[in-house]
Amino acid sequence: MTGMDELARFLGGHPPFDALDEQELQGLAAAAVVSDFAAGDRILDAFLLPSQEMFVVLSGQVELWNSAPVPGEDADEILGSGGVFGFSALLRNEPIGPLAVALGPVRIARIPSEAVSPAFSSAAGLRFLAQNLPTTVARGSSPSAYGVVDQLIVSAPLVVEPDMTVAAVAASMTDHGSRYAVVSYGDRGYGVVTDALLRSAVLAKGLPPESVISVAAERPAPTVVTGTLAAQALLDLTERDLDCLLVVDRGGLLLGIVAREDFVVSPSTAGVSLREQIGRTAGIEDLVVLARRMPLLLGDLERRGRSAGEMTTVHSTVIDAVVRRALTLVLSRRPDLDPAELTWLSLGSNGRREPVPSSDIDAAVVFAETVDSMERAAAYRAAFGDIAAVLDRCGLAIDLHGAIPGRPLFARTGSQWRTAAQQWMKAPLEDNAMMMTSLLLDARPIQGDPGLPVVHEVFGDMHRHPGTLRLLLAELLTNRARLRSMRDVLARRGGTFDIKTHALRPVVDIARWAALSVGSTELSTSARLAAAAGSAMVPEDQAGILIEVFEVLQKARLHYQLAQMERAEKPSDVISMRRLSPLDRSLIAQAVREIAAVQRRMYNLSQLTPPDSW
Repeated sequence: MTGMDELARFLGGHPPFDALDEQELQGLAAAAVVSDFAAGDRILDAFLLPSQEMFVVLSGQVELWNSAPVPGEDADEILGSGGVFGFSALLRNEPIGPLAVALGPVRIARIPSEAVSPAFSSAAGLRFLAQNLPTTVARGSSPSAYGVVDQLIVSAPLVVEPDMTVAAVAASMTDHGSRYAVVSYGDRGYGVVTDALLRSAVLAKGLPPESVISVAAERPAPTVVTGTLAAQALLDLTERDLDCLLVVDRGGLLLGIVAREDFVVSPSTAGVSLREQIGRTAGIEDLVVLARRMPLLLGDLERRGRSAGEMTTVHSTVIDAVVRRALTLVLSRRPDLDPAELTWLSLGSNGRREPVPSSDIDAAVVFAETVDSMERAAAYRAAFGDIAAVLDRCGLAIDLHGAIPGRPLFARTGSQWRTAAQQWMKAPLEDNAMMMTSLLLDARPIQGDPGLPVVHEVFGDMHRHPGTLRLLLAELLTNRARLRSMRDVLARRGGTFDIKTHALRPVVDIARWAALSVGSTELSTSARLAAAAGSAMVPEDQAGILIEVFEVLQKARLHYQLAQMERAEKPSDVISMRRLSPLDRSLIAQAVREIAAVQRRMYNLSQLTPPDSW
């Protein structure tokens, strides 16, 4: 392959170049340098120096080591014709690998960084990066190894009929060497039977062995949808004290079953040891020391090439552990206060399990109705102030003028919250109703009553309030995705970009509204978009684009903030564009354009159609 036209056609047949037009492909081909390598030749070692080129395999095979190679160990992967490598180090401008060696005679096209930018400035290029952009990877694993729950399924589950006897099911479980059996009720879903349930039913409760198994089964069985992060599934298991989870597709079809022991190989277990240590701390000083290790955990997850979603999910579980322990330690010094009288709600990014180092730890409290005097509520709020001080010492960002339970606005009884939420529903333009609604819709209980917060109950059926639905949409669309705001122009801040305000927040707001419009109680941005995918306002293709955009932007945000912390700088969402590579800047610009396009469509549709059709 020597001709420029032939090379352009080849590139156009492989991602991320397959979305480029003919002129762009010709430009790539003109800039490319074609080189031949013999077997054993080292093509690239991006562990020594950052790559300034992207490499495309034209013919032959290339061995790739994604983490620093150990002598004698096999390559992590082998790329054939059309394979692409070198883009990770190119985008990061850091020596993070890979090492590429010719497995036999190989012909390679080397494309300089300035020519590659158009390929990653398209939706297809953005999708390619979302799926293929690791940092470095732990030895012996691939970037995606065991990252989602599907990859933890070991074998097909034992499925039994509901009219089988307890004795027959127990015998089948023994024959299959399984501690679990799925009871199929056809189109009515599934139940599950475990060793523990059988022992409890037969030995403890005296259930006759000839009884039908449906009497002993847990129904409905706890499930998780395919594609769910392993970290989130592990949280479901541990927080709900479950033995196993059924993995189902979005139509409810059984795919497999995962148990706690299946997570041993998954990076989702990262942080478990730290959480357990935090939960055992005897005093505040010990808690502070352990909590200060959170950035190290995040950095380790990034070096292992984990996705932004996994990183923030694990990070949020450790934050939860710190908050719970701080709450316990502070209230233990106040015998006049009863922890059973309150439910602590995590709000904002931590409520959605999407916190980064710069995130404020927003929270609210639901009091029991027994907290019926101003004096008692004030005593609790004083203790909450002490908790905020502890969390600040732990390195967590606390905004004393923001959403914290030390303020009366964020500490009320259940009935008071319900009354307030009903008023927000009726008059969304008064008393910061939209801001409060957004905060409380992200609420997640981490201590106390684990049920849905009151606000979710009140806003459960928005179609009965089309006017409020329209106003909430209009409000979120006022915050348009953009690279520079007028304030930036006037302040001459042309060299910076607020990635949270101008890129991530619009996606979060769209996802929250979309979930509300379809009656979903999902919390994470990606899960909300997935739940609303296919609705009139959020078609499946646009939901997919926003999910990918969110992952890419969160990954860039985490990488930037972790680098700031390594330089002993305070993590910030205001990014200095000159610290980014040209490709990173191009990537962010494309993400903003994708978000803005979705916002424009939503605005136009909202002007042309009634809310009851959304």
